[in-house]
This record gives sequence, structure tokens and C-alpha cells, in this order.
Amino acid sequence: MATHPPYDVADSPAAFEQVAARLLRGRGPFALDTERASAYRYDDRAFLIQVHRRGSGTFLIAPEGHRDDVERILAPVLNGQEWILHAAGEDLPSLAALGLYPGVLFDTELASRLAGFDRPNLAAMVEFFTGVTLAKGHGKEDWSAIPLPPSWRTYAAEDVLYLFALAEGLAEYLDAAGKLEIAEQEFAHLVRSSSDWSRAARRTWRESKGVSALTRPQELQVARAVWTERDERARRSDTAPGSILPNRVLISIARAQPTSSAAAASISGFPRKRRGAAEKWSAVVRRALDESPSTWPTRAPRTTGAPPKKMWEHKDPQAWAALIRARDAVHAAATQLNIQPETVLAASVLRETVWAATRLPCTPDTHSIALELAGHGARPWQVEITAPLIAAALNVPATA
Repeated sequence: MATHPPYDVADSPAAFEQVAARLLRGRGPFALDTERASAYRYDDRAFLIQVHRRGSGTFLIAPEGHRDDVERILAPVLNGQEWILHAAGEDLPSLAALGLYPGVLFDTELASRLAGFDRPNLAAMVEFFTGVTLAKGHGKEDWSAIPLPPSWRTYAAEDVLYLFALAEGLAEYLDAAGKLEIAEQEFAHLVRSSSDWSRAARRTWRESKGVSALTRPQELQVARAVWTERDERARRSDTAPGSILPNRVLISIARAQPTSSAAAASISGFPRKRRGAAEKWSAVVRRALDESPSTWPTRAPRTTGAPPKKMWEHKDPQAWAALIRARDAVHAAATQLNIQPETVLAASVLRETVWAATRLPCTPDTHSIALELAGHGARPWQVEITAPLIAAALNVPATA
């Protein structure tokens, strides 16, 4: 375990100005990370930003209460620059909410997966490349707490201290394996797809786990009403919605539609020990069911994309067999590349591409499949590898 000096937290505009000035005196990329509190707070905003730059030092920035100042002061320093993050997809949206955006990205977690490491978590990779054992035990803390204990601050700082060494080692690995260009395409895709806080922050009741399995109008009406009430309470109190009412309980309420306190309290997992909870939630159900059925929601229409497995197998067994052949071919290619199959091509992209290709009025060839892949977000390197494989799986001779 490495020893480090105590890390102070910059939590005011004046402190942000000092951090910005010191960062400007540094050199090279910026290593960043965030700590969030989505298990405790309403959304996934960052409550701590860690930044390290060679020649500058390591800084912990607490933006709460001064978020506009963070953008005003730090965006001119950080935006458009080269960033190094680990699992950037988790951090970029909350950084975007602060007006902070990378120019060029190196994601050490994604790089680790592309390099073929089975355990791409930060602690394992730092130990492999540097021999340093990182502090453990604070990843799930309430990072909105004030003040942060010293041990938490050290833990947070270590998340960025070794990213330079890790990125340099992984770049050598990838270059030697001929995968550096692949990684660069993936990093650019992450920047495009993950730096959108508004998309990450949008919530709808239909997206709640389990809602898609509800079929009756009464169930959907109660699910919508309970979700809306929970969301409003969570927003007002800045509390994680699941801590107010777990999602599985929400779905159980939608199925049971309890209109009395006793019926609500009998639901498995219901927070019956909270004073008044049973009456409050049963009242929500009663109000929902009292509304005119003409206003109740109906099941969301299925998209025109690939059907679920059982329906696909029954509806078009030949196309399903082609999907299995294509999946097996992609898995074999992934094994040769020493990359996880889901990284070579997401299963959802493969399904949609095969389904669309088998719906074409003409015989699909490699070119048409390549267009489908690109249309579903596949990167050029993925298209180059998988389009011929899918064409072969569809019994279509691969063409240039």
C-alpha cells in the first residue's frame, strides 16, 4: 500500500480557481474519475471529481452547490483535452452535466478488455502494471456526505494517481497486438455516445424493470401511478427512488393493486415499518383505479426490430438458425482476437442485423450487411470483422 499526503477537497469557487491555475501549469493528458451517490441520491450526478496531471498534482473537487462555477472555471482548462478514465461510460455523463467534455479519450477499462485481460477492474490492472495495491472498501459509500473522511479521500485520489502508468502500459499491449486502432475507434465512440447527461438523466415509468411483463390495463395504470408518486417524492427529497420503494415492490403493487392498508402491507418486501406507508401507497392505488379507464395506459407496441427468442424461433426458424450460426462465428473470431464476444459485436446489434438482413426483398450480401451493422452503431473495425461472417451464416457468399 502506497502512502500519500492528505488530500484536501476544493469546494468553493476560490478553491476551483486555484485548482485550475495549477492544472494549467502541468503537462500532458488529464486523468479523471468521479464519485457519485445514486444509491442515496435522486440522480447519478457527481459529488466528487478527481483530477490528476503530471506536473500539477492530484485534486479532489466537490461541485455540489457550485456546479455552474465548476463549468465556468474548469471547462476552459479541461474541455477538448486528452483525458484518461477507467470505465469512462460511467463517468462521462455526470461530467457532461457539469459542462465538462473530453477531446480525445483513453479508457483503461475498455483497453484492458480489448487487450484480453479477464479482470479489467482498476485495482487488478493497477497491481498488474505497477505492483501497487489500491485501497479498498469505499466504492459504495455515500459520496454526498460532508465532510469526506480522510480514508475516503485517499481512496478517491488513488483512482487517478496510476492511470498514466496504466494507460501507457495498455497502449503498448494494444499496439503490439495490432489493436490500438480498434481501441481508438472504441474510445471515440464512447465520447460520442456517453457525453449526454440529459439522456442519462431521463427516466420513464415504462423503463422500470418488470413493467414490460405487465399486460393488464389495471396493472399498467397502477404501475404508472406508483412510479410517478415515487419519482416525485424522490426528486423533492433528493433521495434514490429505490430507497423509497424498491422496484420489485412497485411491480408487486401493480400486480396486486392493493386498495387497503392491510393489502399493501401484506406485499412481500413492502416497507410496512414506515409510519403511514401502507395507507399512503394504497391511497395512490385507489386514486389511480378511480380514474377513467379511457385514460389508462396500454402495453407499449413492440418495435419493428427483432422479435423475442421464442417468437423468432416459431416465426422464422430458418432466420433463427442463421442467427445461431452468425453468433457462433462471431464467438470464434472473438476467441482468435482474444477479445470478449460482446466487445467484438454487441448481441443486440447482431440480432437486429440478422433479422433485418433476412427481411430484405433481395439476397443480402456482405455490403448490405455492413450497412445494417453500421446503422445499428457498429464501429468500422467491428463491421470489417463481422460482416463477412454474418454473410456466410446467411449462406450468402461474402463479396468485397
